[in-house]
Amino acid sequence: MPSAFAPALERALQASVAYLDGLDEASVSPTVSYADLQARLNHPLPETGLASEAVIDQLAADVDGGLVRSGGGRFFAWVIGGSVPAALAADWLASAWDQNAGLYVCSPAAAVVEEIAGAWLKDLFGLPASAAFALVTGCQMAHFTCLAAARNHLLAARGWDVERQGLAGGPPIRVLTNDQYHSTLARAVRHLGLGTDALVSVGADQRGRLRPESLEHALRDAPASSAPTIVHLQAGDINTGEFEDFAALIPLAHRYRAWVHVDGAFGLWAAASPRYRALLTGADQADSWATDGHKWLNVPYDCGYAFVAHPASLRASMSLRASYVPAEAGSARDQMDWTPEWSRRARGFATYAAIRQLGRRGIADLVERCCDHAHALATRIGALPGAQLLAEPIINQALVRFPAPGSSATAADHDRRTDDVISAVTASGDAFFSGTTWRGTRCMRISVSSWMTTSRDVDRAVDAVRRVLQRESGG
Repeated sequence: MPSAFAPALERALQASVAYLDGLDEASVSPTVSYADLQARLNHPLPETGLASEAVIDQLAADVDGGLVRSGGGRFFAWVIGGSVPAALAADWLASAWDQNAGLYVCSPAAAVVEEIAGAWLKDLFGLPASAAFALVTGCQMAHFTCLAAARNHLLAARGWDVERQGLAGGPPIRVLTNDQYHSTLARAVRHLGLGTDALVSVGADQRGRLRPESLEHALRDAPASSAPTIVHLQAGDINTGEFEDFAALIPLAHRYRAWVHVDGAFGLWAAASPRYRALLTGADQADSWATDGHKWLNVPYDCGYAFVAHPASLRASMSLRASYVPAEAGSARDQMDWTPEWSRRARGFATYAAIRQLGRRGIADLVERCCDHAHALATRIGALPGAQLLAEPIINQALVRFPAPGSSATAADHDRRTDDVISAVTASGDAFFSGTTWRGTRCMRISVSSWMTTSRDVDRAVDAVRRVLQRESGG
């Protein structure tokens, strides 16, 4: 009997391979407008269906030119990795298998693969083997998961059962952080009911790192010293890649019974590199850690990882049973006891496959190679006439800007020219960069996290910036 699935899947394979094989040469930026995509895709709601293969053929044709080729080697904007082949293929299998990875009994294989992947990740990051973990949609939900465990832990220590009593009437929690925290932290505290007023900026040094003396002052400040406290530390600032002084800050926070959470969205992967792991010295003593898989591990979207050093607190904040849910499966792990999702994608397959393809040495090489490319991009672009290097990469993030010519140019003129250069480079299709505001200055942010980036891609990106600067200067 002919397969009902083969025609559509074969068309999807052909379209996928054609797209991936074209990443090296095609425009990184979209080449069609919003109006074009609306005209192509906004078909009338069909009364009768189409053959599955026709749907796939038409979909692939209609979106052509409307995709950002962020998985290729010339995307240097937001921290978005590509997909190594084994991870992509495993993700296709996860879709075909269509497992609900919430309970062991729903998919024993998905549960065991996720358990093994979690153990491998802890090993790669140098985290305690006893830490609990969760595979979630991304670092946003990893923050949510970790801070939910922190909320439970801190309030339970003060006799308040937040899972039963809620937050109203309970001790208010504060979150001490530097002023460069990522916006996903703010969203997490909103989702958790703590509110953004709970975020307290603590004095930072010129590199944007928390000062131990400033943190201690905030920790002991009466009457706040008695408040349950989370200290948020960064492993890899989103603009500069800076790392906190974990060895000094974490013991200090623990002296005041604070929970320490590490935002390592991409920077935690430095622990996998012999060259860079010293940046994380002392970070293993924190209480929770958050990172992404769809950044430096190069697995398909969406995938993030949360780790918590206090398993009982994570489980208490997440687990909830119903009468129709089977009892716990002995020694096997029920994922829903550790994650905010009930029904959930079996994203552990892609993580497992990526780690098996790359291995410990391959992951270290991927991290170090991306850092080398980021350094080459930043220093070479920064050396071009009309460009200025503001932040040389510590790992894979850097900042450059493009000052406006003339002695009378204002800060607003410099900001405007920087944005204009970024737009022109992106419009060329040769490279894709993004802008950011750092310490009040508009910059072009350089980020390299794709396994596909090569020295040839770096050359092409530098040439694209050079051409734009020459054209704007009349050269």
